[in-house]
Amino acid sequence: MRKTITFNPLAVGIMLACGASFSYADKALEEVTVTAQKREQSLQEVPVAVTAFGEDALIENGVADLTDIQKLTPNTTLQVSRGTNSTLTAYIRGIGQQDPLWGFEPGVGIYVDDIYVARPQGAVMDVFDVERIEVLRGPQGTLYGKNTIGGAVKYVTKKMTGENEFKIRGGVGSYNQRDLILSGQVGLGSKVALGGAVATYHRDGFGENILTGAENYNKKIASARVSMEITPNEDWFIRLAADSTIDDSNARFGHLMFDAPTGPEKPLDNVYDHRSNMSPDNSVETGGASATVEWQVSDAITLKSITASRTGDTVTNIDFDSINRTDFDVPAYYKDDQFTQEFQLNWSGDKFNLVSGIYYYEGTAEGGFDAVLGTVDFNAVFGWPAGTVPVGLTQNVSGSVDTESLAVYANYEYALTDKLNMILGGRYTSDEKSARVFKANYAGVYSPMFADHYDGTPALPDTFGDPLTDYSNSKDWSQFSPKAGVNYQFNEDTMMYGSFSSGFKSGGFDMRGDASVTPNTSEGYDPETAETFEIGIKTQLLDNRIRLNAAAFHTDYEDMQVTVQNFDEDSGGFSSAVVNAGQSEIRGLELEMLASITDALTANVVLGYTDADYLEVLTKVPELDAEGEETGNILTVDVADVWKNFQYSPQKTALAQLSYAMDFAGGELVMNSSVSYRSGIQIYAAPTALDVGSVTLVDAGATYFSGTGNWQVSLQGKNLNDEIYRNAGYASGNWITGYYSAPRTVALTGSYNF
Repeated sequence: MRKTITFNPLAVGIMLACGASFSYADKALEEVTVTAQKREQSLQEVPVAVTAFGEDALIENGVADLTDIQKLTPNTTLQVSRGTNSTLTAYIRGIGQQDPLWGFEPGVGIYVDDIYVARPQGAVMDVFDVERIEVLRGPQGTLYGKNTIGGAVKYVTKKMTGENEFKIRGGVGSYNQRDLILSGQVGLGSKVALGGAVATYHRDGFGENILTGAENYNKKIASARVSMEITPNEDWFIRLAADSTIDDSNARFGHLMFDAPTGPEKPLDNVYDHRSNMSPDNSVETGGASATVEWQVSDAITLKSITASRTGDTVTNIDFDSINRTDFDVPAYYKDDQFTQEFQLNWSGDKFNLVSGIYYYEGTAEGGFDAVLGTVDFNAVFGWPAGTVPVGLTQNVSGSVDTESLAVYANYEYALTDKLNMILGGRYTSDEKSARVFKANYAGVYSPMFADHYDGTPALPDTFGDPLTDYSNSKDWSQFSPKAGVNYQFNEDTMMYGSFSSGFKSGGFDMRGDASVTPNTSEGYDPETAETFEIGIKTQLLDNRIRLNAAAFHTDYEDMQVTVQNFDEDSGGFSSAVVNAGQSEIRGLELEMLASITDALTANVVLGYTDADYLEVLTKVPELDAEGEETGNILTVDVADVWKNFQYSPQKTALAQLSYAMDFAGGELVMNSSVSYRSGIQIYAAPTALDVGSVTLVDAGATYFSGTGNWQVSLQGKNLNDEIYRNAGYASGNWITGYYSAPRTVALTGSYNF
């Protein structure tokens, strides 16, 4: 049998809806432990909307990386971004950040062992050596580091036992998938344990470049992690850890959705194929090191220090048109580093619990990219002698942002009575950013920044005309974010809670900003804030055979940061602006149920509903006369009705799942099947041809756990109905290219503990 049985707090009402009877069930649900409030608690005791997945649940659901959590969690979007396999787009309850450009910050905090991962590059983490994944919904600022305005995703790795262990895990599957993970630990005496894991993930592409044969949507990733845990005595715990991930998969190229406006190219039959002229070379390298020191001062007081640094380096190619022309070619690089230091004080008494801390963040994010705007012969246009100016026009964007952030936070829970608890919390954040932004046109194909690395006509060393943007500036912001709540324990099985929480994400500077079009871009954009009211219930019924968790929330979202990009067909250039979308409201419901129908059969249902409305979005646009020509005047208009929906925030999400466990061959066989649903998604701030209708996916799997507990094997099929749907894309003028999620795949994985 399995050594542990961990059930995700998912839902189950499907069997109730079908009239199923629970009178024959005598198998209670296992307790789920989480650390959502930075101390170990039962899931049912935490007055927060949180979903948790233990190791067995991850295996049974075929969770290979963080994006597989998306369909198992209500009102949550976790998916691969456009150009690489490992860049994450994350939204929870309508709040997130889809633009992975340097200098922008996410609205959903990603944490590995309480260490904040600042950049989306490399955040699509493959699941290995993991104990649990938790998804917290709603602002979490009184407990977590930075940018948890929408929520937080926690990746919790296993603590070592100190025993000598070795584990091998592998997988084969569709598109020549072949994975290998080796992990182990060794005890160095009774006080020190050393452990590590290495993993490689390979898969052929879903499509190819039909001109060169280069794979598209392939996977080639290597990861490693090493750690040392020291326990000098029962009062001290020290963990030193380091990790590295290298993603050498090919750059992903999109599908041309409509006929090319410049020539004969038409959309290809296979949405995973393309005919780009650009090289598929791509590299995403991320890594870090950390030191965690925990001191149990007394039975009541624990002090904790978490010191960490992380770096990232990305070199990639983006082709906006995905055809064999240099137009809209975008070579790019991103580079970032961060240092964080957190000190925590946890204090528990008979009637209270205090979690408090000081959090410091320092980081630099830089990058650059070229946008090849055309292959114009300037000599012919201006009547210059042939060869005077290279053919072509390229726009270069580059710069960097230095960020320094200091915050203090506290979350205090007090028992007013045996059943009634009160929570008061707050976070004060002070952020300072210094930016350097440059944008200019160059005559030639590729600017001097990239010309040495790519074939093409070398650009002239000087800009073609004055730079469009060239400034340095710095600004600072501060904010106090409060939290208040109560929870009432009606009995040992039922708890209700209500809370108010506030989230804050600092302002910044638009790295693509065009000062020639928008002169005030050098002043940056403002912070965004979210104030959320939430009520919820957590209950277990019929002797713990049904677990029902539900929540309703209302969020006032102020100054939402949205990137708006425009392509000027007359000038051939791009302009960008980060708009603070004045006022928005988000309302929603969430239901998670898990039921033990019989000893063998469990049922799950996850339901999410998000109703997000722009109330006011004021933007400045040029006034046009009756002939459609600009008059020179600037108008302020409200585009709330035009934008309509939030990005990457489907109104409805749902999952229905059945799981059957049975004794088999001296062990346990667990079979499950599920149907997940997501309503339509809007990709950009305003509706475009990229927007996606509803998507329904069918998954199924079977997992066998040996009776000795030292090996298991799992067969998982995903997207068995072979739904082909977009999840990202580029819309630039008349050029529309889409990126697509994986087709039907089947994988066989297994592991053995020596």
